Amino acid sequence: MSVTYDLASMDDVDELVKLRLAYLADDFGELSEEDCASVTYELPPYLKRHLGVDLSIHVAREGRIVSCAWLLLVEKPPSPRFPHGRTGVLFNVYTAADKRHQGLASAVMRRLIEEARNIELDVLELHATDDGYPLYCKLGFADDSSTHKPMRLVL
Repeated sequence: MSVTYDLASMDDVDELVKLRLAYLADDFGELSEEDCASVTYELPPYLKRHLGVDLSIHVAREGRIVSCAWLLLVEKPPSPRFPHGRTGVLFNVYTAADKRHQGLASAVMRRLIEEARNIELDVLELHATDDGYPLYCKLGFADDSSTHKPMRLVL
């Protein structure tokens, strides 16, 4: 079966939920029933609000979605790092375990990067896993050299 590439739509929600859960399990280890239930409940309404508005999900299909990368558009006040204030946050880059090392994530990422250029984003940001880091480097991503320290407040 040949691989096709396109953008996910609301028709893909069930598959996207499964892929998100698989990604999270790979990233964080086994998920609790509560975590799985939360993602399964919260993700479809999130996708309904954002997909095609400020979120695009690039996918590779081989009968089913076998690889994906999510691009969230974020508008910030302009600054020297973001002269137009338009950035993209890249996340949930995932390929099904039985389809890895076939260039699918690379192809999906190249399409996403092309979209980012076409819509004139200033920068793409991501937090790389150890597994994804070599791919991102090959695609031109570099370690962030900001003097600011990443921080967060969990609410």
